[in-house]
Amino acid sequence: MRFRKRSEPNVLGFQIAPMVDILLVLLCFFIVTWSFARREMELDVKVPTAENAKESNPVVNQTVLNVRADGKVIWNRKEVSRDELLKRLKELSGLFPDYAIILRGDKQTAYDNIVTVLDICREANIWNVAFATGKTE
Repeated sequence: MRFRKRSEPNVLGFQIAPMVDILLVLLCFFIVTWSFARREMELDVKVPTAENAKESNPVVNQTVLNVRADGKVIWNRKEVSRDELLKRLKELSGLFPDYAIILRGDKQTAYDNIVTVLDICREANIWNVAFATGKTE
């Protein structure tokens, strides 16, 4: 009678290849996310400078609104009308009561344009509004 020999179980050590794959996927994800977050800050809006300006960390529940020198409001690189902006902000404030808006107003725009956006935010029940400034060089 011929018996089979039982093979010793192979003890696999730490597998580096799957770990490298996971790290590369995470790296790609963070690079793409970072580039989308930076894209909002690279518009043709020159914000006023402040001596004590601090760079804020991006948060999940926040949107950057840009007000150009001519008074047009830009959201995600697209111009939005007053009614469309109000509609979107009402939807967001309904989903997230503490939703944050970062308002980047061009230093050449009239103050009236900034107040209009603030009125829209208030009408949409968004109270968490911050103003973006740049650092003096």
